[in-house]
Amino acid sequence: MDTELRDRVVLVTGGSTGIGAATARAYGRERARVAITYRANRDKAEKVAADVEAAGGQAYVVRLDLEDLPSVGLAVEAVEAHWGAIDVLVANAVRWGGDGPPDPSVRFEDVPLAEWEAMINANLVGAAAAVSAVLPGMRAKGWGRIVLISSGVAEDGLPGPGPYGTAKSGLYGLARSLAWNGGRDGILVNVVAPGLTLTDSRPPIPSSILDALAAATPTRRLSDADDVARIVAFLGSAANGNLTGELIRDGSSAARAPHIGG
Repeated sequence: MDTELRDRVVLVTGGSTGIGAATARAYGRERARVAITYRANRDKAEKVAADVEAAGGQAYVVRLDLEDLPSVGLAVEAVEAHWGAIDVLVANAVRWGGDGPPDPSVRFEDVPLAEWEAMINANLVGAAAAVSAVLPGMRAKGWGRIVLISSGVAEDGLPGPGPYGTAKSGLYGLARSLAWNGGRDGILVNVVAPGLTLTDSRPPIPSSILDALAAATPTRRLSDADDVARIVAFLGSAANGNLTGELIRDGSSAARAPHIGG
């Protein structure tokens, strides 16, 4: 199966840790030119860039902050100035609103409206801003792939505050609209919604809970970041010839764990 990714320009937002970092490495193994964004920790992004280059790809590091929407367009401009129009966008960057996933103990009515606005702006409008910035170049080429990273929480829900899951579920509607808007220009758009994924950026979870969740999946194991990255790499390649506007779940999504999150 030929992915035709060699020398393609790939932008992975939030590519310095977790699923984003694994995705950047996956595209590096396909000899792509991979732009990796980070918000605060450039050193981690540079480490991922070194891994991409060691795998045979090219790498470029650029800052992007979802809470500063103009920085999204500036990041795309920087990549295009460096390599030309972007072929593949992986919108993976996330704004948690704290040090990690939402706190399940917080009551819905106790979430300030300002937090709703901030979460929707970052996780949904931020993704739309990245898409808007890359689309002109993709249309000019007559080819493009966009992969939006959602979460199992968007379908399963999560006890406590609602802004995160609401923003992530909005990516489905975004993808459906984009599929029709870009399809005739050769642009395919899909959503990946991982369940609980074992990554280097996830807070520790007791092994007893992980074992119970793994037992609830068809494969009896939870996905790691590389499992998800391989799905993303396929969707963002020429091997995906006509799949668009779809929601793709990984094996971990079968383990319903709304008390932990996706």
